[in-house]
Amino acid sequence: MNIKDLIELYEKWRARYGDEIHKHVSELLCEAKKRHHEDWLKKPTPNRDHEQSWRAFKGKNYEKLILYIIKKEVESLGLKIVNGNTLERSSGRNLPVELSLVKRNLLVDYGEFGSYLPDVDLIIYKPESHRIVALSQAKSPCVKGLRKQDTGKSSY
Repeated sequence: MNIKDLIELYEKWRARYGDEIHKHVSELLCEAKKRHHEDWLKKPTPNRDHEQSWRAFKGKNYEKLILYIIKKEVESLGLKIVNGNTLERSSGRNLPVELSLVKRNLLVDYGEFGSYLPDVDLIIYKPESHRIVALSQAKSPCVKGLRKQDTGKSSY
């Protein structure tokens, strides 16, 4: 299973539930997990741990699915959306001017301690002013469990 398969599955569910699809995302992910398991059985990972493989898949593709779901609506409002990794992994010199200005608006300046780029997954901004309108951190529920496991207590 890959992101294209996940998007196709989402579109089938959207056709079934229409505007109420947001109430069924957990169910959709359960079905995706079953399909992922079927694919995984054909070619298991070296450590033979499907749960770990699924968490990696879901963590990587959940954000992409959210972007796919909201992108059209965001653009219909005259706004733009960009993946946070695009800004995070590039210096200002490697980015187009528009994204470089968005990155500059996102930076938190701590004065003598330097600037900090927040860990965000999706950034919605106004293209004419490069002002940030909304930030999203599209983490799947498994991340919370992993944090709790690592520290022995919940970080939320």
